[in-house]
Amino acid sequence: MKVYIVFSHPNHNGMGYAALQSAKKGFEDAGHEVRVTDLYQEKNFNPILCYDDPCTLCEMQNDLMTKPYRDNITWADKLVFIYPIWWGSGPAIFKGFIDVVFASGFAYNFKGIWPHGHLGEKTAWVIVTHDTPWIVARFVQRDYGRIMRGQILRTMFGIKGAKLTTLPFLKRSTLEQRKKMLAKVYRIAHKA
Repeated sequence: MKVYIVFSHPNHNGMGYAALQSAKKGFEDAGHEVRVTDLYQEKNFNPILCYDDPCTLCEMQNDLMTKPYRDNITWADKLVFIYPIWWGSGPAIFKGFIDVVFASGFAYNFKGIWPHGHLGEKTAWVIVTHDTPWIVARFVQRDYGRIMRGQILRTMFGIKGAKLTTLPFLKRSTLEQRKKMLAKVYRIAHKA
């Protein structure tokens, strides 16, 4: 299987980066080919969606600056997104990646008023980290991990097999709890 991981966190000493390493190792140990894009390390990536001419928006699927990312998406069987939940949302750079890379005509188009996804043959896995207690995150908040899985990957892009893994309440977690979370990430990747 070919796996494309998009990682979005500026800190390489935190739990998000550790989750990236666990997932990558799990996939590789199972014999899968893995490519990783670390958005905060990308020097030429511009997450800002801007256009001066209305026709430019219609041609975003052909933009040469974002073509390498679309090529990785096309190449992959499984898409993996790893990012933190900040204020109920993902990092701006990650949301910008969705805006400028998953363009209309490439990832989806509209048939009447309803989106028609073009990525239905792929599976996806969203891994999010946050500091909210699990019970609050599960039953009170509608965070961007759940939105990404349901509204964006499934509804817009047509990916039916989208999984969500949450690594919650990290500020109050113990080292042992974090090790268990990372082992879970590894197991899920290894079984993929």
